Amino acid sequence: QLSPAVWIESIGLWILEAVPVGGNISLDPFLFSIDTWNSYSRALHGSGRTLLPIETNLVDQVWGDQRPPPASSEIYSLPEEFTGSSWQEKVAGIRQQMEQHIRRPTAVLLSGLEETAWLFNLRGDDIPYNPVFYSYTLMTNTSISLFVDEQRLSAAARESLQAGCPGLLCVELQEYGQARAHLRQYVQGNVTVWLGTEYTTYGLYSVIPQEKLLEDSYSPVMLAKAVKNAKEQELLRAAHVRDAVAVIQYLLWLEKVVPQGQVDEFSAAEHINALRRAQGHNRGLSFQTISASG
Repeated sequence: QLSPAVWIESIGLWILEAVPVGGNISLDPFLFSIDTWNSYSRALHGSGRTLLPIETNLVDQVWGDQRPPPASSEIYSLPEEFTGSSWQEKVAGIRQQMEQHIRRPTAVLLSGLEETAWLFNLRGDDIPYNPVFYSYTLMTNTSISLFVDEQRLSAAARESLQAGCPGLLCVELQEYGQARAHLRQYVQGNVTVWLGTEYTTYGLYSVIPQEKLLEDSYSPVMLAKAVKNAKEQELLRAAHVRDAVAVIQYLLWLEKVVPQGQVDEFSAAEHINALRRAQGHNRGLSFQTISASG
């Protein structure tokens, strides 16, 4: 028997009910953004309950050897005709913003997966329906570190990133798991790290001394990514036209087959997925088809 649904105002309030005074609530700091962590922290403030970062994720330990393997598919470069500008131009634009900022940050830290994918014109499929891959980026005025499983980069992607080595536009590839240790070392110097609190994990944030932080809701990369140039707008429109063709083909097909009583929501979803896949340049759906009637 299913228990009745529980309406929860917020997770913070639920913790107050579920955890007695004096209790500790542990979170994996790499699974929560700074903003989310702070929202819980505010909810519990003065309540006698404590938020504690816990470095070893207990769920990972419980998985044992049953844990699904990490993503291993190829990380590839977007063909040039599908990018609004080269990654070198994007990097130069962000560095210019760093120079012009009143606080003169020495580095930008990227934790949101779509930030790194956009910056370097790279794509992957580590997360269903999202063209991103697990990564972090630390970009300074003079160097660029990309923390990623480098075995997975296609030859063309690696070549694109390292064509300018050594030099200001050379991407140094580092192990994904080394991001925190590298950042910890970097912030021992006379530096200021610029980041966005909405997407940066609390685990990375917590190693940066407060006085060496420049915080905004969104990183300069997230904001640059949000403003589409003329070429990107054209590409968006063209993608919608291709998708519209698939939808029109689907509606025609439905008109024929629905009266025959041979189609249900599942087979209809399978059919439109196939029509979309048949369109040029299709790399998969943006979400599972929601197909229902009546």
